[in-house]
Amino acid sequence: MRRPRPTARLSPRAYRRITLLALLALGVIVVSGAAVRLTGSGLGCSTWPNCEPGSLVPHEESGPHGLIEFVNRLFTGVVSVSVALAVLGSLRREPRRRNLTWWSWSLVAGVLAQIVLGGLTVIFELSPPFVMGHFLLSAVLVGCATVLHHRAGEADKGHRRPVATDEIRLLAKVLIGASTIVLVTGTVVTGAGPHGGDEEVARLGFFVPDVVRLHSIAVWLLLAATVWTFVLVRRGGASPVVDRALRLLIGTIVVQGAIGYTQYFTGVPVGLVAAHVVGAMLVWVATVRVLLTTTTVEPSAKPADQANTGRAQRVGA
Repeated sequence: MRRPRPTARLSPRAYRRITLLALLALGVIVVSGAAVRLTGSGLGCSTWPNCEPGSLVPHEESGPHGLIEFVNRLFTGVVSVSVALAVLGSLRREPRRRNLTWWSWSLVAGVLAQIVLGGLTVIFELSPPFVMGHFLLSAVLVGCATVLHHRAGEADKGHRRPVATDEIRLLAKVLIGASTIVLVTGTVVTGAGPHGGDEEVARLGFFVPDVVRLHSIAVWLLLAATVWTFVLVRRGGASPVVDRALRLLIGTIVVQGAIGYTQYFTGVPVGLVAAHVVGAMLVWVATVRVLLTTTTVEPSAKPADQANTGRAQRVGA
């Protein structure tokens, strides 16, 4: 009688590569979605889920706008595959960890919600609140993928312990809140600004300089909170890992701020707006990483190490 072949398992290193793929795919689709808006292709496909009535693909009369919107929809398939691989990989990973499975399933839920919200965005003809919600949900997904990728690199067995003081860990959570405010106010600027995805789309009735000023204040508050957290870390309040994460966040905020001011005073050119979208995601990921680095999983001692420790203790006694 033939023995059944053992089921192929996935190594922790291989699974972490899969989580990186999912993170990159979710980040790229944010940029491709911005390209749709910035090229005025938001209504390039007139229906959903088909591009045109009775046709999945765009017609010739749809022109380049239809093609751009269709390609963005196709990339959703790439995202779906990468997220599915993250879920399947969490089930095949050896050893299997429940927290990785839960975080991977959160990506599935988010992608499904994005598909529905994307359809509503088309049905309501790029109404700014739907476009804003679409972007913010993308940010949530990118944040979840960042957590999944980070957790996949931690030890499989051990206990979680803080590597920063209580004050710094609290400030790391404050940074998440401040970064969220920056993202939300940024979408308000987008909803009131000129790049709505189509020339005939209604815009939010806010005076653009006013909402830009609010967004700018939110960015300055985020930078100030980050610098203060960094000062406390430099005084010995956290491990070098937190120090490096904060350095990266400060640098990203400064570059993003420079892009933001430049695009505003040069008439919001498409190229700089696209760069600002990329920067927004990088700031968000860097902020999430700061919080993640404030704790670590200390691996459990191996049986041999435990035995050696026990012998050493007995000798010392």
